[in-house]
Amino acid sequence: MSVDVLRELLLRHARPDTGTAIEDVLISKVDRSEPPSSSMTGTVLALIAQGAKRIALGDRVYEYRAGQYLVASVDLPVTGHFVDATAEHPAVGFGLVLRPAAVAELLLQAAPGDLPPLGGAAPSGLAVSDAPGELIDAAVRLLRLLEQPRDIAVLAPLIKREILWRLITGEQGAVVRQLGLADSNLTHVARAVRWIRDHYPQAFRVEDLARRSGMSTSAFYRNFQAVTAMSPIQFQKQIRLQEARLLLASNPGDVTGIGRRVGYDSPSQFSREYRRQFGAPPSQDVVAVS
Repeated sequence: MSVDVLRELLLRHARPDTGTAIEDVLISKVDRSEPPSSSMTGTVLALIAQGAKRIALGDRVYEYRAGQYLVASVDLPVTGHFVDATAEHPAVGFGLVLRPAAVAELLLQAAPGDLPPLGGAAPSGLAVSDAPGELIDAAVRLLRLLEQPRDIAVLAPLIKREILWRLITGEQGAVVRQLGLADSNLTHVARAVRWIRDHYPQAFRVEDLARRSGMSTSAFYRNFQAVTAMSPIQFQKQIRLQEARLLLASNPGDVTGIGRRVGYDSPSQFSREYRRQFGAPPSQDVVAVS
């Protein structure tokens, strides 16, 4: 099945938001290139049918375009944007939320020898590959169910399982498979990521976070860096600054209070790190984004 057919279906069914009538299936349509913005990836498959997207994670930059897909196996703070998108030639993409339980179920059903052994080190939390025809074909069939609502309840779960299987057995299979393994290094890192996100204003010791994740300090630090492209402290800073920017959009007059709320005791440090991240100090950036 060609990328052209996928693009036509995405353009036909795109909505102002990214949701669809099929659970966990997303459609993105962007008709202009905005400056890079910060967001969280979620755990997701993102397949581009037209245009291109560029994402920065720490010091790594990923770009994927029509006929390629990105897998995010951990919910990570990234900066990204669609490039060269116009009203006449919008960027469009297909997304599927990846559920660890669904991955685990498929792994349990796989026959011995169907999957190669996993390496010991945790893979990067983001990976990009060319999309094989079987994956594009499954995405097309899933989107066509939007035109046959009666069939969604029965057929959509089957096609989503097929897409997961194509990912698990594909070039980035190691990334997706570790998402479903309760004791994988990636899962241990994901547990730490969730803790930092839930407690981002709090100071922590890396040793304590490693212990919470069930890893030695050296192994934890090495695997965390491999998955997120950041140290745990750098990761926390990204979460703090993203949250501060959201809070400032609704309460622009309380720069000092919001800095404290996200974990900064020093207003000058908050302003300095905010400017380094977003290109302007908090008071000026609020005006620009509001």
